[in-house]
Amino acid sequence: MKADPKKFQELNKTKFEQRGKIFNFGIPITNAVSIGNSIAVGFGDGTVRIFNSEKSSDPIKAHKNIVLCMSKDGDHILTGGDDGRFLKISLDGEINEIGNFGSRWVDHVTANNGSLVCTSGKIVYLWAPDKKVPKLFEHESTIGGVAFDIKGRRMAVSRYGGVTLWKKDYSNKWKSSDLIWKGSHNKVIFSPDGKYLVTSMQENRLHFWRLKDKFSAGMSGYGTKVNSFAFAHDSKYLATSGAEYTVCWPFDGDGPEGREPICFPYLGKKLVKCVEPFPNENAIFTGFSDGSVFLSQIENLDNTIIIRSSTSSEVSAIAVTNDCSNLLIGDMGGNILWTSIWDDEGNN
Repeated sequence: MKADPKKFQELNKTKFEQRGKIFNFGIPITNAVSIGNSIAVGFGDGTVRIFNSEKSSDPIKAHKNIVLCMSKDGDHILTGGDDGRFLKISLDGEINEIGNFGSRWVDHVTANNGSLVCTSGKIVYLWAPDKKVPKLFEHESTIGGVAFDIKGRRMAVSRYGGVTLWKKDYSNKWKSSDLIWKGSHNKVIFSPDGKYLVTSMQENRLHFWRLKDKFSAGMSGYGTKVNSFAFAHDSKYLATSGAEYTVCWPFDGDGPEGREPICFPYLGKKLVKCVEPFPNENAIFTGFSDGSVFLSQIENLDNTIIIRSSTSSEVSAIAVTNDCSNLLIGDMGGNILWTSIWDDEGNN
């Protein structure tokens, strides 16, 4: 009798891997964003692929080298690259160049109420609907991140020394104010309820502002830079990477000052590299440096399940389709798992 090695490999796979599709492109995954029931993925060779339950698309050659950033605009994808191009791409692969900055990288892209937005260097460029010439928002130092609140009337721009907060009045004029904290600020996000603003810093820490009174404080204790963080759907918790477990800070009431975070799951000397909230739930996907991914309920830590086993490459992207039916996980080794979240009986 001979053992079948393929059967032993199946035993090492999770139920999500067994019922899903596994791809290995050998190219680092840099971004992923859900658009309806499809998920767009950016790669380290400048290509974009679209995944859905039926198929994965052929590669769309968007940028010369790397897809640095990605967002969505309705049923289109926005991308920026180190080739200086700001692109809008349809799910069918049609490419529309919005801006071209030559040798300057496009560092961040987003959309807001029909406007298309990108940053390059010290400037935010905003194309209003049906406008071919962008409005420029200039800053004194290189921009670390840009974000809009849920209503789209406040734009936060992180940079050295804090955040510039732009507000649009009802005559469509923008006015700025400064939120000051020394050091370099990178990624920036609003809480979904609009009460807080959070940035990651060059140091191994985060900083937040309570916008009603501009009270601010830091969140520290991380072993490495916090590159991935996001609010759970009701703004009650902020999930963060940068440690050997997902660190979830409480943001209900007056915020996390003086309060302990909830931490999960712990796998030993493996760092959390990517966090992604499960839509409409207080649950978080945690992606580790070894490629494994877990799903945990924040307030019920006994309810933690393994989604993907180790691939030996750090997780770089996690995205869920809008109907919460399917999940995509990508890593720096070029491995992708596409899987259904629920089985035939409606269980995960």
